[in-house]
Amino acid sequence: MLQLKSIGLKSGAKNLSQYPFNLPLVRNFTELAFGAPVTFFVGENGSGKSTLLEAIAVGTGAAAVGAEDVQADATLSPARQLGKQLKFSWTARTHKGFFLRAEDFFGFSKRLKLMVKELDDIAAGFEQQFTGYALGLAQGSVLGQKRELINKYGEDLDANSHGEAFLKLFQARFVPRGLYLLDEPEAPLSPLRQLSLLSMLKEMVEQEAQFIIATHSPILMAFPDAKIISFDATPLAEIAYEETEHYSLTKAFLNQPEAFLRQL
Repeated sequence: MLQLKSIGLKSGAKNLSQYPFNLPLVRNFTELAFGAPVTFFVGENGSGKSTLLEAIAVGTGAAAVGAEDVQADATLSPARQLGKQLKFSWTARTHKGFFLRAEDFFGFSKRLKLMVKELDDIAAGFEQQFTGYALGLAQGSVLGQKRELINKYGEDLDANSHGEAFLKLFQARFVPRGLYLLDEPEAPLSPLRQLSLLSMLKEMVEQEAQFIIATHSPILMAFPDAKIISFDATPLAEIAYEETEHYSLTKAFLNQPEAFLRQL
């Protein structure tokens, strides 16, 4: 099931001259329909795929996995401007899901540690205010919240490898009928872990979740029946998996690596 059917630009948005409205991506943008539960944004660095993904996150009010939410993060200022000018067409408006950039994971891990410490500090502070049964009640609620965080994310995300912690986060936060906006989630993942992520995507799509993913990974792009949108030309265009540069270049390199290495 598609949660988000399509996005478009509000009338008058193309008359704005400041960044990001002066980007060719925005100047030539009409409407983008999401015809599959998994859509990939692909293209070279600087092609605008992350900018549009961020604008979708802001415009939909997606929860951010990171140190700051989408309305406070200074790095998302251009995305907030663009997000205000996007029109969203929904099949079923959802507030489930999240927005994640690979680089924000460290901020999330830091925030999680801070939350656990704050709960410990609150529980310790109750010892100065209460005794006996009253102390048990007061501490029980706070320590219960701490246990829930640990049960959900583990005792210490940093105790795992970056890739393992990344997948553990997905396992904890993926829920049915959510909208998930992921920017280069393959960054900390080995090829084997990328296959694990594909398995998670399949499981969640079967539970009516939707994914919009900016990626460079030919492994992730191979997800069955996914829609692949190329940002390498404007207007945006859907392309087949075998037509992506990521697929053709990776295949050519693996077939004849020495031919490429001679050019170094």
